[in-house]
Amino acid sequence: MTFEPRISIITLGVSDMVRSRKFYEDLGWKAIKASNESVTFFKGRGIVLGLYGHDALAEDAGIVGGPPPEFRGVSLAYNSSSEVEVDASFKHALSCGAKSIKKPEKVFWGGYSGYFADPDGHLWELAYNPFAPLDKDGQMQMDCDEIGETT
Repeated sequence: MTFEPRISIITLGVSDMVRSRKFYEDLGWKAIKASNESVTFFKGRGIVLGLYGHDALAEDAGIVGGPPPEFRGVSLAYNSSSEVEVDASFKHALSCGAKSIKKPEKVFWGGYSGYFADPDGHLWELAYNPFAPLDKDGQMQMDCDEIGETT
């Protein structure tokens, strides 16, 4: 058996399921039938986004609960096809209740990006990367040749 390089579900620990579900639905995500009062699932392109109570998620993972740190060292990214689209998506997220962390701007690596936080502080990057255009299905096109093993 091998561990395949893929991610099936990203689960975010949330403090208020109703508030968080509304936030993501306002962003445009559609909850699927497997959702209930304890967990919400949203079907994306090739991935599922899950919302689960913060304390319940910590318990499920065998971790002593407590408030999440302000910066978790993780961000989720939404890539767009233009700087204009990044700006529009950022404005939309703020209108849904997101907190502005960093307004979109040109960045050192040649792209354009900004960050917002959802109601529980999970970071989302909105970015335009001219070096990884989106295909007709909105999927990033990157040079996916393996670099080989390093020693």
